[in-house]
Amino acid sequence: MIEFRNVSKVYPNGTKGLHHINLSIDKGEFVVIVGLSGAGKSTLLRSINRLHEITDGEIVIDGQSITTAKGKELRHIRRDIGMIFQSFNLVKRSSVLKNVLSGRVAYHSTLRTILGLFPKEDVQLAFDALDRVNILEKAYSRADELSGGQQQRVSIARALAQEAKIILADEPVASLDPLTTKQVMDDLKRINQELGITTVVNLHFIDLAREYATRIIGLRGGEVVFDGPVEEATDEKFAEIYGRSIQKDELLGATAE
Repeated sequence: MIEFRNVSKVYPNGTKGLHHINLSIDKGEFVVIVGLSGAGKSTLLRSINRLHEITDGEIVIDGQSITTAKGKELRHIRRDIGMIFQSFNLVKRSSVLKNVLSGRVAYHSTLRTILGLFPKEDVQLAFDALDRVNILEKAYSRADELSGGQQQRVSIARALAQEAKIILADEPVASLDPLTTKQVMDDLKRINQELGITTVVNLHFIDLAREYATRIIGLRGGEVVFDGPVEEATDEKFAEIYGRSIQKDELLGATAE
């Protein structure tokens, strides 16, 4: 589903974001990427849908190179990739329903989406998506009236309405309290299991990585230093990823900064 072929990213100031990354992520996997801030987690995740351009190598999505894609081809590849941000990335003054329907814009003309002329089938998709994350009753509320956890579930619903084959989540629970964190992560895991959507999540929380991932990828200095099933992600392996011993509070959910 996702393949990194010798991918590197060097920023204009000379900083190496990624260094010779070779990875294959299969359909239906729930992959969690861990590592310190600056390890390259966001760079790797955002390069999958070309929010960040890579310097060298190639990224292939479902058999198509997103690295070389342009115009209509690039839009079609991106249409299959839903993105969930730490800051939710919602239009706060718009209704929840309109925010979810924004996941359908790649399927229609610009004029049609500006005018909000979505077909009934799209509206039903949006309602179904909201129902799946248990906030259907908020459909006509303004996004800024919702709690942080509810807003993040709206962004998940948007990816579902988009009919994404891949969901990328960049620190989706970093600003949420523990109870809400569990609700959002449960939603992502359930959607992954029920719909078979390939899910790649950046997390700082070691315990969450162990609880939800089927596979953990550890980054350090832009390089993959661990890649394996969750059962192999021992305290010793995490110490290698973070370059130091892991403290008890970090294992219990504090950020590994």
